[in-house]
Amino acid sequence: MYTNAITILTLLSGLAIAAPTANITPRQGNACFIIGNEVLPGETADVVNQIQAAVTCDPNAKTLENVPDVTSGSQTFSKIDFSTSGQTPLQFATSTFTTAVPLADSNLEAFQDALNVYLATEAGLRSSGGNFGLVVPVQTEYKTHTDMIYLRLIKAPKFFLEMQISRINTARGQPPTDAAQQVDHLKDKVTENAVREDQAILDQVAQLATQLS
Repeated sequence: MYTNAITILTLLSGLAIAAPTANITPRQGNACFIIGNEVLPGETADVVNQIQAAVTCDPNAKTLENVPDVTSGSQTFSKIDFSTSGQTPLQFATSTFTTAVPLADSNLEAFQDALNVYLATEAGLRSSGGNFGLVVPVQTEYKTHTDMIYLRLIKAPKFFLEMQISRINTARGQPPTDAAQQVDHLKDKVTENAVREDQAILDQVAQLATQLS
């Protein structure tokens, strides 16, 4: 259960260099991880278009609610799946997706690959009808949850990955110009989507947002 988390922790912190469903609307595109016919909102559709060339699917392996297991570069979702960790989503994210010291030496490509597989899985869930607005209690056992619950829970680790990428780019002297991708905004998105997480975890995220070098 915890081996995968240890493996990815080593990968991310230790490296210094570093069949679509029928009747899918044109907006969905032909991404292999889109499993349903639910029309995607424009923002999600744009993300799908941006990442689909970098993401491959294993049609014989499923992760959350029958979304195919997806891979981008060195990262495969099933190996960094928060729902199998025995931790809350944000506990998993903060203990797994750690940066190097100094921050600028973090393996940006590995972080981007990890974000890609989270974005792909999220889009797959949304295509099958998940509801971003659903609020549920955090539990360590997810197997009986619906796609709507998975979709709610995946958002905190996704935004945490985006925050870490923004921190790395800022430390490298390339802070994002898009306000939606800046560290403080993403920190707020993490905390807004942290479902019943301990205050200590939220404090840790806030502290990371101030460490930009």
